[in-house]
Amino acid sequence: RSLLRIGGLAALLAVVGPGVLAGLSDDDPAGIATYSILGARYGYELIWVLVVSTAALIVFHELGVRLGVVTGKGLLTLVREHFGARRARLVLAALVLANTGTLCAEFAGVVAGTELLFGISRYVSVPLAAIGVSVLVLRENFHRVEHFLLALSSVFVAYVAAGILAHPDWGAAAKGAIVPSIPLTRDALLVAVATVGTTLAPWGLAFIQSYAVDKRLRVEDLRYERVDVVVGAVLTGVIGLFVVVACAATLHVHGIDVNDARDAATALEPLAGDAAATLFGLGFLGAALLAAAIVPLSTAYSISEAFGRKADLDDSFEEARAFYLSFGAVTAVGAGLVLIPGVPLIQILFLSQALNAVLLLVLLPFIRRLGRDPELMGEHALGRWGRLATGIGLAVIVISVLALAVLAVA
Repeated sequence: RSLLRIGGLAALLAVVGPGVLAGLSDDDPAGIATYSILGARYGYELIWVLVVSTAALIVFHELGVRLGVVTGKGLLTLVREHFGARRARLVLAALVLANTGTLCAEFAGVVAGTELLFGISRYVSVPLAAIGVSVLVLRENFHRVEHFLLALSSVFVAYVAAGILAHPDWGAAAKGAIVPSIPLTRDALLVAVATVGTTLAPWGLAFIQSYAVDKRLRVEDLRYERVDVVVGAVLTGVIGLFVVVACAATLHVHGIDVNDARDAATALEPLAGDAAATLFGLGFLGAALLAAAIVPLSTAYSISEAFGRKADLDDSFEEARAFYLSFGAVTAVGAGLVLIPGVPLIQILFLSQALNAVLLLVLLPFIRRLGRDPELMGEHALGRWGRLATGIGLAVIVISVLALAVLAVA
């Protein structure tokens, strides 16, 4: 029995990666900025939005992994093969748009984190970060990259520590998590939609499926990979929760509004102490570097798959030219936009996440239809409960975006 347990643990450790990395990378600077704004402006009231978003993350990331493991193909490959090149280009356009905005947010996070902690200019920190993550991802082999990224994800413990140091009202937080309520205002709905878009990010859906393929997971690995997905998603929600309660316990109760996570870290210092502010800043910078490596990887996978080209981290430049060039191009564009003088970093951080929620409406129907196809998925096709869960998740996003649109034009 002990040998069986050791074997099961070894099998689990062998597949860990796609779920944890895709989940934790959602707690990137744009995500932390969104959660900070949610907690600072609305206290504990909108924590239930984070809970619902985390549940949707579990459902759709599990489906993405299942599609990748069962078919051995990435999302854009499946869309191109089953729905045609035109629709594949539509999905690709949505992903590239979402990913570019998100990558700008990651480099904006590098700017905020390095300026906050070290006083380094963006014209030094952003090029160094762009070159560093590109060399790491493109010059190392698959397993070394994965191990480094998993180690880097440990920075998120900083947010848990910052939340505890803020001494939140856990009773109010529990109520906010299980009792849905929301002010019917444009700002509150924008924050709610941005929370959905940052938790269930479009790039994560493409990344987790392609990464499972690149990792060469097999159908027999699927039960262990589901554990990886659930752990990654739950950790995402827990870290987001600590960010919200840290800001709710300090900034909200003192009536202090913030525009981004850098403001939150600065404002935390006199209220929760220098340690909380420093931990917040360290987590912010580490999250920025982690996501700055993964978001262009998601984009490179998608572009290569949409055009039927090889997309494998262990391939050489000559073997996967489109993959490498796509990674470099999107990284250069994201870094370059952030370096433009006067570019509105705050709006990029926050509004890019609301855009993510809108673009989910392009991706999720394709993912759901592929998951329901018995010819493609066989016995692993979505069953009754899977169809219901994905249908509810899609409906919630549609209603949220439509409500925001109605209030925006009212």
